Amino acid sequence: MEMDNATTVQEFILLGFEAEQQQKRFLLLILFAILYILTLGENITIITVVSLDNHLAQLPMYILLSNFSWLEICYVTTTVPRMLFDLASPREIISFQACFLQFYISFSLGCTECFFLSAMALDRYLAICHPLRYPQLMTQQSCYSLVGTCWVVGFLCYPIPLILISKLSFCGPNIIDHFLCDVGPILSVACPPFGNIPLVCQIFMNTLVLINVSFVVLSYSIVILSLMKTSSPGRRRKAFSTISFHIMVVTLFYGTAVAMYLIPGGESQSTVTKVVTTFYAAVIPFLNPMIYCLRNDQVKEALDRLLKRKERLLRRTVAV
Repeated sequence: MEMDNATTVQEFILLGFEAEQQQKRFLLLILFAILYILTLGENITIITVVSLDNHLAQLPMYILLSNFSWLEICYVTTTVPRMLFDLASPREIISFQACFLQFYISFSLGCTECFFLSAMALDRYLAICHPLRYPQLMTQQSCYSLVGTCWVVGFLCYPIPLILISKLSFCGPNIIDHFLCDVGPILSVACPPFGNIPLVCQIFMNTLVLINVSFVVLSYSIVILSLMKTSSPGRRRKAFSTISFHIMVVTLFYGTAVAMYLIPGGESQSTVTKVVTTFYAAVIPFLNPMIYCLRNDQVKEALDRLLKRKERLLRRTVAV
């Protein structure tokens, strides 16, 4: 595939939400800033609780969840601060290099989240369907190896499509009708010929999503069938309570991702894409900690123990 890389564009203009009135931009700025701060607070709380609680720090499920929280922090920090900056700035300009860097990091983190959701599904499958072998199959070492694999594979997934897209010609206009750099908005401002690059990107994304969704659906289907056949009512209720939170997070993540690629063409396409991307980039990372951990009894108990420990230390300090 030969491409004449005649790139002349050195920077892009992000149209963002196109809120012309300053008051509307200010309200959006406040809303997303609050969401960002709350998201950071929730995920930092989960990481802190799991790290400082000796019991949770040894359980594979919570090792995965704490790393998932760190992933959420990285993801929102890649997208939301830039969104806030653009809402506060009269001209939303981003350099060519910064645009592609944001595109690569955000997409790689999205790929990593796909693999993390599959890893969590695998963990629940082993814990529920093979409870006697679970301590040998999912040791701390194997869990950390699984975590490392998710991060490495997630960031190794997209370099080739990224390089292919970066070799397209960008000769103007340089206006991206979005608030972040993503594959669709970037391709929309590239100059033909495109070759097979859009098709390669689409096949890659569809394959990635299909493999991970199939694995998650298969894992939870086997878990549910196993619970229905063999478990006692008490154990079944507890297991269903745990996996229901996982399934809710998976549904939110993949439902939003699929919606981004099933939006029909038309005048409202750009607006709908921005709304869906906003939900995907800012709202879901805010909801995930509440769904996964902050309603979890073990996390609540660990947080209570941590607060009581700090209270005792504070009393001793004051007494001294």
